[in-house]
Amino acid sequence: MTTQNETVFPRGALARGEWESVVDDGIDGWQHTGLRVAELAAGGELALPAAGVERLVVPLSGSFTVRHQGSGDLEPGQHDTTQLEGRPSVFDGPTDVLYLSTGASATIEGEGRVAVAEAPTEEVRPSRHIRREEVPVELRGAGRSSRQVHNFGTPQALDAGRFIVCEVVTPAENWSSWPPHKHDELQPGRESRLEEIYYFETAVERGREAPPEADPFGFVRAYSSPAGEIDVLAEVRTGDVALLPHGWHGPCVAAPGYDLYYLNVMAGPDPERVWHISDDPAHGWIRGTWEGQDVDPRLPYERRA
Repeated sequence: MTTQNETVFPRGALARGEWESVVDDGIDGWQHTGLRVAELAAGGELALPAAGVERLVVPLSGSFTVRHQGSGDLEPGQHDTTQLEGRPSVFDGPTDVLYLSTGASATIEGEGRVAVAEAPTEEVRPSRHIRREEVPVELRGAGRSSRQVHNFGTPQALDAGRFIVCEVVTPAENWSSWPPHKHDELQPGRESRLEEIYYFETAVERGREAPPEADPFGFVRAYSSPAGEIDVLAEVRTGDVALLPHGWHGPCVAAPGYDLYYLNVMAGPDPERVWHISDDPAHGWIRGTWEGQDVDPRLPYERRA
């Protein structure tokens, strides 16, 4: 049994070398997904050695140059260079991203914060730069359950081997990952098995002035399902990571005055790369209450001038 909040890691608790956070199979019981997060100062660089994983490079803030090779579509010794335009912050709309093929190596240069989603796989797909204007932007829910989803690493947008990657922006006072749902049992066409990583960032609500001592935060909740026991009810802030191997999860709540962001990385053992979920029967009815409600007028969050 996981005791309360033991799968939530404060910023820096998963540090390894030059990386602020690293999630991989070095964590007991973790098998299908990975994540790396780092902050680069001007002139710095990060190395991604060739490995049996596919990767998605996601600028959180700032812009980056990625030199990569061994992608299956290049001759030995050749390398490609991709400029990632990035964005000022995760609350400035979608970013362009770079998918790196299984077995590719890369070097990331630039200034800002960057995340790298990973999944072990032997499947080889071509590396691809997905530009910001190509990213499907979804406004999900309604009213106080409104949130903005950037689906740059989902099956509809990206030909990948194993993982499903997206990011969610939840405006202050709103709930996301709601109603609670799970994906830990194989029911073909109804539910898939996917372990999940949440990486969080928080900020003062867009357009609001706040004193320097403001402390942006949100909450995440997860609880036991027949697949396993878990108990999470935790405050989260920028840089925190939650690992959800199973269980019902939701809501993620943005506190009044503070916006909430999270990057999701999902993958599992099923043969099909698909996100099928089951709602908690106690709360699934809430979806029906969104009918006739407008999406929160603060959305979409787009790049500020």
